[in-house]
Amino acid sequence: MKKRLYFGALILLLATFTASGQAAHSEFGEQIATSNGSGYQTDYLNSVKLTFLSWLSGSTKLSYERAIPQLNQSGEICASLICAGYDKYNNDPLGFTVRYGHKFFTPDNDGLSLKGFYLRPEVIYSHYTYTHSLDGSRTLANMGAFLGTFGYQYVSGRFLADFWFGGGYAFGNASETLYHHGFELWHWLGKVNTNIAMSFSIRLGFCF
Repeated sequence: MKKRLYFGALILLLATFTASGQAAHSEFGEQIATSNGSGYQTDYLNSVKLTFLSWLSGSTKLSYERAIPQLNQSGEICASLICAGYDKYNNDPLGFTVRYGHKFFTPDNDGLSLKGFYLRPEVIYSHYTYTHSLDGSRTLANMGAFLGTFGYQYVSGRFLADFWFGGGYAFGNASETLYHHGFELWHWLGKVNTNIAMSFSIRLGFCF
C-alpha cells in the first residue's frame, strides 16, 4: 500500500510541474537557426527526464526542467521513488528522494535555452527505510545534502541527454550502504566520510 502511495505522489508531483510549464509557455518555443547552417531548431523551454539506469540502483527518478532564457538559466526538480527498481543491496528499501537544482548555462552556439555546459548548485533530501543486514530490523536512512555539480546537456530536436558529476556536504542518518538514491557518501581510497556526498549520472528525456 505504501509503495502505491509513494508512486501516486511521484506521478502527481511531476504532472503538476509539467502542467505548470505548459501553462506558462503556451507556444513551445521559437525557431532558432543552427550554427552550422543546416536548418532550424525549435527552442523548447521545458523537458521531462528519466535518470538513466536508476532502476538498477533500486529507484525510479523523474525530473522536470524549465528554462529561463532571459537569464541563461533553468530550474529543475527531481523526485525519486525508492523501491521502484532492482534491489541491488537486497535490503528492501522504501521511501523517496527530492532534489532541486538551478542551472547556470554557459553561452551555447546554437542559442538553445536547454543546451550547453552548466554549473548547478543543488539541495537534496533523501528519506527511506531498509532492512539492516546485521539484525534484520527496519532502519531509517534520513539524509540531506548541498551539492555543486558540473555537466553538459545535449539537445537535438525533442531529444535531450544530461550528463553531470559533482559533490558537496551531507548530513543526517547514513544508511549502512552509504547510498542514498540521489547521492553516495564517500567510501573510496580506503576511507569513509559520511559528510562528503558525490553525485554523477545521466538523464534522458524529451523537450516540449
